[in-house]
Amino acid sequence: MAIAPRTIDVAKLIEERKLGGFNYKLIIISWLITAFDGFDQMMISYTAPYIRDQFHLSPTQLSWVFSAGTAGMMAGGFFFAWLADVIGRRPTIVAAAFTFGVLTIATALAQTLPQFIVLRFLNGLAIGGMLPLSWALNIEFVPGRFRSTVVTVIMMGYSIGTASAGPLTNWIAPHHGWEGVYVVGGVGTLVCAVLLLAYLPESARFLVTRGLRPDKVAVILNRIDPAIGATPADTFTLGDEAHGGAGFHVRQLFKGDLAKITPLLWLGYIASSLAVYFWSSWGPLVLESLEFPRKTAALVSSLSGVLGAVGGLLLMRFTDRRGPRMVAFYPTLAVPVLLVMGMGLVSHDWFLPVQVVAALLVSGAHFGIHSIAGIFYPSAIRASGAGWATSVAKVGAVLGPLLGGYILASGMPVIRSYTLLAACPVILALSALAIGAVVSKRPRSATTISS
Repeated sequence: MAIAPRTIDVAKLIEERKLGGFNYKLIIISWLITAFDGFDQMMISYTAPYIRDQFHLSPTQLSWVFSAGTAGMMAGGFFFAWLADVIGRRPTIVAAAFTFGVLTIATALAQTLPQFIVLRFLNGLAIGGMLPLSWALNIEFVPGRFRSTVVTVIMMGYSIGTASAGPLTNWIAPHHGWEGVYVVGGVGTLVCAVLLLAYLPESARFLVTRGLRPDKVAVILNRIDPAIGATPADTFTLGDEAHGGAGFHVRQLFKGDLAKITPLLWLGYIASSLAVYFWSSWGPLVLESLEFPRKTAALVSSLSGVLGAVGGLLLMRFTDRRGPRMVAFYPTLAVPVLLVMGMGLVSHDWFLPVQVVAALLVSGAHFGIHSIAGIFYPSAIRASGAGWATSVAKVGAVLGPLLGGYILASGMPVIRSYTLLAACPVILALSALAIGAVVSKRPRSATTISS
């Protein structure tokens, strides 16, 4: 006997489920690709001393190398976010991953400073689209109560990748040059890109909101749970949001209470990115200038990234339960620590442990703003919302390395850079508290299902 077609509310179906094998597989795949993204992104910081010596670069020239990659990430975030909301999450992520892997290997072939800057920009262009799209795709397959946590777990892969960049550079670069580090990172990314091509699903929410491919929606839902028994004849809806239409316009990011949330999100994200990218780009060189050995500086920076990821994960369970106000917790703690360091009140013997604590708080705060970047936007524009947020944040990511270059070239005591950075967590904390106040006024959405 044939089963009558049903109306299936995909949003309600996902919201009422626990995380299952489908989610864990998607998280692992996303985790792997972000791990290699993190490794490739941080290679420039740890290979910078070797590149500086080979090309005889000044701090100002090196700051342009750092900023070229983040400028590319800014442009890539805008472009790939738009593309993902047009053709889908899956093909966009796969294309970005393959492009990123190839360009990382190509960077090893750079022979001049202009070549290196151009390749860093193009490399950033590809990576700029991958991270926010990975978040958007996973957000659309998990219940709201797990979204911030899942994003943070995925970004732990990024932190593991950034943390491994220091030890691997110490191992590879002395024997194979900085070029060998880029080849290893590019090959690893290409392997992950093949896995994405084979296993990455399209977002069911995206397909439904666009009114596309009910046959594919049915297949995806049955992969989540065969007991659903979805068929192409069923009607698929999203009870928690309206039909998305066919296009995106930036004004959609400022509709309703998003008119307050989006600017606050961007402001906090810019400030957080400035601090994190200053630290990630110049951290090892700043510690060297404070008379710590090169390998020690690299290992301390790597350890800070891992601890920041763990701290971010611990915070996100509270963020899922209590809202975005919890994102203000770490930056509030970071401010006095940075001020004490910047005023020279920490002895040389205690400086590295305090540096690790400060980096944990700054990095953990950045995980917090990462985790909420895409959760406020409806499915039809979620990739664009997250992509625009991360791309606008690259204003801070570009300014961070340039600020570091200016400080090192100006003759200002390097230690004072920590005092300047203290302004960033202040701005992030105030932004998170304001977002929480706006979100607390949102009514709970009601969903219905018909059969």
